[in-house]
Amino acid sequence: MKHIPRKRFGQHFLSDRGIIDGIVDAIDPRPGQPMVEIGPGLAALTQPLVERVGRLTVIELDRDLALRLRLHGQLDVIESDVLKVDFTALAHTLREKAGQPDLKLRVVGNLPYNISTPILFHLLDHVAVVEDQHFMLQKEVIDRMVASPATGDYGRLSVMLQWRYAMENVLFVPPESFDPPPRVDSAVVRMVPRAEPAPVSLPLLEELVQVAFSQRRKLLRHTLGRWLEARGFAGEFNTQRRAEEVPVAEYVALAQACG
Repeated sequence: MKHIPRKRFGQHFLSDRGIIDGIVDAIDPRPGQPMVEIGPGLAALTQPLVERVGRLTVIELDRDLALRLRLHGQLDVIESDVLKVDFTALAHTLREKAGQPDLKLRVVGNLPYNISTPILFHLLDHVAVVEDQHFMLQKEVIDRMVASPATGDYGRLSVMLQWRYAMENVLFVPPESFDPPPRVDSAVVRMVPRAEPAPVSLPLLEELVQVAFSQRRKLLRHTLGRWLEARGFAGEFNTQRRAEEVPVAEYVALAQACG
């Protein structure tokens, strides 16, 4: 039976064979690697991945699609909202099965565009058990993820993710590669956790960055400056700048000084 894409799940199914091959080549899956796919849908990417790794864990919210996927003998299906999945616990389970205590997850997926940012932040909580991530996202989101300071795309997402990952845009994906075609351009991003990120409290950095970018057009003295005053911050930080002018390293250093 043909599956009708569901708007509430943001479903757009990848159908371009050339693009699928390009994504698989970028991921470069190897036999036996513990790979987790978010939102496998109609298995366009799932099949070539499982052929390379041998076994694959998939996370699918749509009950009908999960039912189909369970018929595949090489898939372990988690029927769930990805935001409720404990990736750290999943990594421990796969480590025990493989008998390799240091095994890390390779996470891939065509993320639903309506909740892509919450998914990225959810995975940030589990970054210690992740080897790398390859995601198809709205190109506009990836532009923000990899943006440099002093550009219009640089913001909260840029700071929070660049602190923890080295990232690159690896593939452009046009709308006609999907069924149904989305109204936006897409792209594939590679995210590799940094081996030695600056130690900082994630909730504190998140709050600080959120305050800083809450009024992008104003100087930081109106936003972050007041936040620092309220915390009794006695150190030095130039608030005569806009949020987008401050490099990632400075935000991290400030969070460390406030911790």
